[in-house]
Amino acid sequence: MADRSLPQETIDSASQSGAVGKLKRYLTPQPRWWIGLGVIGLLLAVAAPIVQNQLVAQETQSVEANEAKVLSVETLTVDAVSSYEVSRSYTGEIAALRSSDLGFNRGGELVRVLVEEGDRVSSGQALAQLDIQNLQTQRQQLEAQRAEAQARLLELERGARQEDIAAARAEVRDFENQLRLQEQQRSRRQFLYEQGAIAREQLDEFAFGAETLEARLDRAKSNLDELLNGTRPEQIAAQRAVVQQLGASIAGLDIDISKSTLKAPFDGIVSAQQVDEGVVVSAGQPILRLVEEAPEARIGMPQAAASRLQAGDAVTVLGTERYSAIVKSVLPEVNPDTRTQLVVFQLEQASVGRVNPGQTVRVELTETIAASGLWLPTQALTQDIRGLWSAYVLVSIAEDTDADIYEVQPTAVEILHQESDRVLVQGTLQAGDRIVANGIHRLVPGQQVRPID
Repeated sequence: MADRSLPQETIDSASQSGAVGKLKRYLTPQPRWWIGLGVIGLLLAVAAPIVQNQLVAQETQSVEANEAKVLSVETLTVDAVSSYEVSRSYTGEIAALRSSDLGFNRGGELVRVLVEEGDRVSSGQALAQLDIQNLQTQRQQLEAQRAEAQARLLELERGARQEDIAAARAEVRDFENQLRLQEQQRSRRQFLYEQGAIAREQLDEFAFGAETLEARLDRAKSNLDELLNGTRPEQIAAQRAVVQQLGASIAGLDIDISKSTLKAPFDGIVSAQQVDEGVVVSAGQPILRLVEEAPEARIGMPQAAASRLQAGDAVTVLGTERYSAIVKSVLPEVNPDTRTQLVVFQLEQASVGRVNPGQTVRVELTETIAASGLWLPTQALTQDIRGLWSAYVLVSIAEDTDADIYEVQPTAVEILHQESDRVLVQGTLQAGDRIVANGIHRLVPGQQVRPID
């Protein structure tokens, strides 16, 4: 309590004296204080650049984080089309123009087969032979008969010889003399009969003898007349017919001999040998199978596709290789099971030997279909609801942003046709729109992107 009652002057005096003391101590140099001040300055000098770098890094990270939200995407500008082409493939097989099971027209023993399976033969080439010894013997006999008939014909055409005519005349004179003698003897026998010297029987014998001589004389005269008049045309014609008949028989044997050699009816390949040598075959029995080498492709097509083809149209037939071909014909019948028409294609000559009957081939035909749409790559589509698809369209955003930055918005489209890696679509997408070409799985509606053409 005593201290609280000190005079004000005393207090003021003491305060002033204490302040002066503190000031004196402050103004008086202290070594420790200066050391601390130097350390603080040094720390400030070192820390200032570090803090500045951290602030710059934070600002850069903030800018990069904002830019990371903007994706770079590949884009394209779509164009409208009024039609598109569709390539359709139809399958068929190679068929030979002709294939034949070859056999002989007659029966006999097969003595030689001149070809093997797989051999290529030309038209008229000998393939096999039958035994023809019996045919050759028959031909020799007919040749001899024809020679005899020809000699007889020549004799008839030249007429009788003078020697034959003279002999015929002599024969006539002989019969005339015999007849006169017979008449004289008959007159004597008649007188004797009237005198009763001989019997009636003896008279009759001479009477009938005379009649016989007269008949023989008439025949001799007829022969002589025939020789003098020459051969009748009917006889010559008949003999000529005999010669021709024998010639026809020989020609028939020649045909049989010729047909005893089996020949190729067309160029082709021997596909099968069904009989070996030594077998007695019958007429018509298959010996070899021949397939023609000029192949054709037979392909069934829908009526609409077949109706667009005409004979002579050039196409490409695909098998183990590609072959040029032309449309040979479009068969009018429609298969009741497949509802297709058969189109026959004639392959190029270069395909001979490189395709085989029964080989599967196909032909691709291109059809132009009128339809408005836009072609898009398949990577630009994502599946939408109700069987539709969507493409992301680039939309400009506010003017105060970067001009290279857009938003993406989905646009529904309907697929009309697909081929390889692109599709033809219709929908709200318009020609000239810029869409995202791929990488759409990274996008969501409204996302900002930076386009790359």
